[in-house]
Amino acid sequence: MKVEMLACTPEPEKLVAAAAKLCYSKTGASGLMEKLSDEQVDNFLLKLAELGHDSPLEHMTFTFAVEGVSRVLTHQLVRHRMASYSQQSQRYVKLEQFEYIVPPTILKNKIACELFKEAMAADQVVYDKLVSVLQTEHVEKLLREGIDEKKANQQAEKMAIEDARYVFPNACETKIVVTMNGRSLINFFEHRCCERAQWEIRGLADLMLIEVRKVAPSIFKTAGPKCLKAPCPEGRMSCGKMVQTRNKYKELEKSIKVLSGQV
Repeated sequence: MKVEMLACTPEPEKLVAAAAKLCYSKTGASGLMEKLSDEQVDNFLLKLAELGHDSPLEHMTFTFAVEGVSRVLTHQLVRHRMASYSQQSQRYVKLEQFEYIVPPTILKNKIACELFKEAMAADQVVYDKLVSVLQTEHVEKLLREGIDEKKANQQAEKMAIEDARYVFPNACETKIVVTMNGRSLINFFEHRCCERAQWEIRGLADLMLIEVRKVAPSIFKTAGPKCLKAPCPEGRMSCGKMVQTRNKYKELEKSIKVLSGQV
């Protein structure tokens, strides 16, 4: 799995502080941006967090490139609707040798791993055969309709892979670009950093959290599963690992400070 931040709002924390401060000030937003010191920004963001005033967080956005993930993950990811997505299309991209994600439990079990890889190889074989059979049929039809051979072949391949892709599994590797605002990201981290989240998207959430903490450390300082700031809200469905989870994110914070040169 690879996560890269492609872009983010310049000076995101100062922008959020200025936007929030505007609600209580006669000064315009641009004037506030100029006047705010780093210390004032940190203090005001702390006050916002204490008040639960979250709407100013929507003014900052972050765009990530995500690769090496499965369609199992992206089916979950796109359920976070306050976001924008651009995903590699199996309709337009012919997968002549598709990559796939192997779950860790399968990877460490020799028999399960062999079965899994056999299934992936079989899917590729069937896909290739389907593309060939369907493309031949489409070419013949298009030629009869008077379309020249080169164009017929181009159109036929697209038509063939559009339907042949149905044979691909959820394990199929995909690439996606994701843009979220700060408020949506905090909600995403609350749900997907939780130990009860599926392992793959939990890994994605942790990597995204590392990236945003580098550029907006004050805002995302306590971001993560809900149990970081309060008792677990899951009740009887709790994972029972609140102490371990809190320790995990304390260590993550130390690592981020090292990576970003803060220590």
